[in-house]
Amino acid sequence: MAQTNRRHFIFGATALGLGGAAMASSAGATQNWPNRPVTIVVNFPPGGLTDAIARTFAQYASQKTGQQFIIENKPGAGGNIGAAQVSKEAADGYTFLHTVSSTLVQGRVLYNNLGFDPDKDFTLVAGTNSGALPLVVHKSVPASNVKELVAWAKTNKVSFGTWAAGSAAHIVCQQLNKLYDLKMEPVHYRGEAPMWQDMNAGSLQVAMGSYQALRPLLEKDVIRPIGIPGPARAPLLPNVPTMAEQGYDHPAFRIYGYLVLAAPSGVPKEIVARLSTLWIEAAQSEGGRKMMESFGLRDLPLGHVEISADYENLKKQLIPLVQELGVKLE
Repeated sequence: MAQTNRRHFIFGATALGLGGAAMASSAGATQNWPNRPVTIVVNFPPGGLTDAIARTFAQYASQKTGQQFIIENKPGAGGNIGAAQVSKEAADGYTFLHTVSSTLVQGRVLYNNLGFDPDKDFTLVAGTNSGALPLVVHKSVPASNVKELVAWAKTNKVSFGTWAAGSAAHIVCQQLNKLYDLKMEPVHYRGEAPMWQDMNAGSLQVAMGSYQALRPLLEKDVIRPIGIPGPARAPLLPNVPTMAEQGYDHPAFRIYGYLVLAAPSGVPKEIVARLSTLWIEAAQSEGGRKMMESFGLRDLPLGHVEISADYENLKKQLIPLVQELGVKLE
């Protein structure tokens, strides 16, 4: 019996030794992060706000860590393709997702099968408020405010550009349709850049998006901003009233969202904290400030703890709005 106990002791001691070595190895890998290139998957094409923030902030992270941060654009299916890809990656801190909050919040209501579980498959690292997203009309539309657009849309065919199904633009379009018995058709793109190309060509009558992405069309007088769907006016368009100021006070016209940096669930908390800090620092760097100002963004990104808490508030606000619209996509 004594011999048996000794064998168990030796086995247990060996296991403890191996476990300690594994823990030390894991801690060392975390402390040395990153020791090889990091990939950030942007689930929209280049040219929009989601891509611009990822590239600018990743450049800062690269400079601070001495490792490459590679941006990989993976658009499609409202952002679901890129998100699903990242959800299945190893939780080792070398693959992240940069996306819009609608991918993780609204998508669960719109799609029967996302290909991932937005709550279980991801850890939120940081979130940048997307700021004001002006509602604009093509110059051919005789409207200078939302009321005039609604009146014109009652008797005219209207194509309404959105950068993704379930996006703020989609919600605004569908809610106007529902409240005022309109038949504006939401046209979903794989991101802002192709949407603004079609607006420039005159195939869209209405669209919403970030200031920097729409600015070239604004400077050429191709489009006219008529309202701000959100809680406040746009800093770079101070004379354009919010929709609420114009009497459109439904919650759908006061929504906000984030550009979210997320990691596959299980990434070591030390890596999450490190990249979260770098993301906030990046917004305060010279390049980060210039980029933020060009898009009319003023708020610093929220870190891991703050964005995780506000994510729950965002779900409570937005999920009922999307459910109310009754829209389902394959």
